[in-house]
Amino acid sequence: MFSVFSVFSVLSVVKSLSQGCLSSALSASSAVHPFTPRSAQQSPMSLATVTTSGPIATLTLNRADARNALSLDLLRDLHAAVDDLDARIARDRNLHVVVLTGAGKAFCAGMDLKAVLDNHDLALQLLSTLAKLTIKIRKLPAVVVAKVNGAAIGGGCGLACVCDLAVTHADAKVGFPEVDLGVCPAVVAPWLVRKVGSGRARKVLLSGGLMSGEQAFDIGMIDTVCPSAVDLDKTTDEITARLATGGPLAQAATKKLLNELDDSLNEALVLRGAHLSADVLSTPDAQARLRAKLNG
Repeated sequence: MFSVFSVFSVLSVVKSLSQGCLSSALSASSAVHPFTPRSAQQSPMSLATVTTSGPIATLTLNRADARNALSLDLLRDLHAAVDDLDARIARDRNLHVVVLTGAGKAFCAGMDLKAVLDNHDLALQLLSTLAKLTIKIRKLPAVVVAKVNGAAIGGGCGLACVCDLAVTHADAKVGFPEVDLGVCPAVVAPWLVRKVGSGRARKVLLSGGLMSGEQAFDIGMIDTVCPSAVDLDKTTDEITARLATGGPLAQAATKKLLNELDDSLNEALVLRGAHLSADVLSTPDAQARLRAKLNG
């Protein structure tokens, strides 16, 4: 159980924020693969980029040629980018709104399927790295807005649910088709449950498939929907401009309290999900379905 009226906790957050010392680093569990950043020798170009404009930062998944599918390299670069954002926010409390989006026409096509064929260890490493990333994003002391500029599938849709708010256009394709591929969406399931409630999450996750941005808005998975893709920039700008008028310390303290109330920072839960997903993904049924998908 969580204390709703944890006044002293909130006041301590405000005090620590005012001193610029709120920590967002999440200690790695010794039971799973540790996160290790990519070296410059491995890739001279980051797959996750950060830009800032006044109080608003934009974190972009920069793997457009693969529809921003979640490879291990992309996930590691996202970890580094979120760490960078956290450090910037600690130095400059006027920076308190973050937009998460994808380069190109897709937000994120989910897990890189080619990387997990016949490789349980790599699948577990990838899923564990994703699990830790979700906690890290949720813990950022800034309001994070998912600008879902196109397809958000599986783990990509999970990233949108991790964010504090999500905006997309009516024709975007979003959802969790994992069960169609013989995969258990255990890493993203906690985030969808928190977003839409247990009943709706059951229907979405057990049914699989995709839905439109409009349908996702109707069930609460998306917070704001605009008529078409051409309206998305303007709509997102309006949302972030409004958020930027809020008090940075108050927003950060409120977000921390909300995270406590819904158990958002339960790292053990999403890491157990990573193990479960990797185990199910390695079954013959899942491997056969994945091959059929890739060959189709």
